[in-house]
Amino acid sequence: MLKKTQLEMLLTLAMQSNADFAEIFEEEAHSERFSLVNENVEDVNRTVRAGAGIRLYQGTSSVYGYTNEMDMDSLEAIVHDLADALGKKETGTTVVLNEREVVPNISPIVNNPQQASDTVKINLLHDCVKGAMEYDERVFKVNAVLSSIVQDVQIANSEGLFKADTRIRTRMGVSAYAKEGDNVQSGFTGPGASAGLEYFSGQNEPLKIGQEAARIACVLLKAKKAPSGVMPVIIDNGFGGVVFHEACGHSLEATGVAKHLSVFSEKKGQQIASPKVNAVDDGTLPGQWGSQNMDDEGNPQQRRLLIKDGVLTQYMVDRLNGRRMNERSTGSARRESYKYEPTSRMSNTYLLPGTDKREDMFKDIKFGLYCRSMGGGSVNPNTGEFNFGVNEGYLIEDGQVTDPVIGAMLIGSGAEILKNIDMVSDDLALAQGMCGSVSGSIPTNIGQPTIRVSSITVGGTDNE
Repeated sequence: MLKKTQLEMLLTLAMQSNADFAEIFEEEAHSERFSLVNENVEDVNRTVRAGAGIRLYQGTSSVYGYTNEMDMDSLEAIVHDLADALGKKETGTTVVLNEREVVPNISPIVNNPQQASDTVKINLLHDCVKGAMEYDERVFKVNAVLSSIVQDVQIANSEGLFKADTRIRTRMGVSAYAKEGDNVQSGFTGPGASAGLEYFSGQNEPLKIGQEAARIACVLLKAKKAPSGVMPVIIDNGFGGVVFHEACGHSLEATGVAKHLSVFSEKKGQQIASPKVNAVDDGTLPGQWGSQNMDDEGNPQQRRLLIKDGVLTQYMVDRLNGRRMNERSTGSARRESYKYEPTSRMSNTYLLPGTDKREDMFKDIKFGLYCRSMGGGSVNPNTGEFNFGVNEGYLIEDGQVTDPVIGAMLIGSGAEILKNIDMVSDDLALAQGMCGSVSGSIPTNIGQPTIRVSSITVGGTDNE
């Protein structure tokens, strides 16, 4: 990492331009990935990513450059290029940084994954494979992956901020494949956390992780084609929150809101959802997959109440878009690496628990769909229109969960689904994923209690 005097020199050089703000983001990240197919070690991969990103603001415009060459000549050349884009001014600003602050870690690590032996990590994967293979004789293939990252970052800016942080995350992902005759199905699960190998105990024991992936694959072997039509839908807790994340969460990021490219632009204080809906984005939760000690601009992470009783109360805002909106940063700036300029992104985003009981949600549904697990899909962030695949779904008939179905798709818009949520249970759960946007792919938690949507379009494959 660069020394304080070097950073002051570069930032002072940057502020000799017409910029009114300058920032340097440094990163050194060590990643590991162990992969097993059945009992065989397929791949062990280790990578190092290191470099710096430099950006300058002039009002509500920015210029950005990055390099993996950390010598002063290379860094000064980037600063000169960025400064030339903004033009020089007669009198510059001398930047003096605060003393370097290492931010406190809200997610203490007990067992650093990259300090453990390869044998320990491979044995964890063997346990995962064993759990899946022994779950059912129809399971014939299991792909298990254990990944981790140790990321050191250092941020300095022309306002004197000088902070450093270390982020450590670990995740296990497993895909199990089951076969019956010519019918082959797969199931996936991928828990992770801002934690070390100590995470893989209790409910996250590798044996249980493997069993869950195998259970999904075996359920789908007996699934029938999903029906089509407009119907009530119950979406389970945990990864069911991907619907809110994609269809609504992205539309609450200042990245789109500031440019009036969001369906929720200029709607703060307005009723945008059912009074049953309360939603937060909270980057301060200890140990959670999407948490950070600080955001990627050096601001403290926050708990952001996005929706209260159906009313839009807050957006997720980064520094640059905050200028455009005349709002302060909410600590929401994130980026994949030094190669990306940060922007407003989600962290741990979820619906808060309600007071309805899960068992009551099914009682008065004559015909509907129960989505136990959601999959991928596509979203237009400008309109909130979406379609999401249902990984594991079941029919609801006369108040009872009956046959599993395959091929179901939820179709609608974020604004529509928010208003049609008529029941919210008290069984909040979180799940892990990777979220892609203009500042790259970042770890985010999604979640919710079980919810009921009174009416939504379901696309299916059963044409009878």
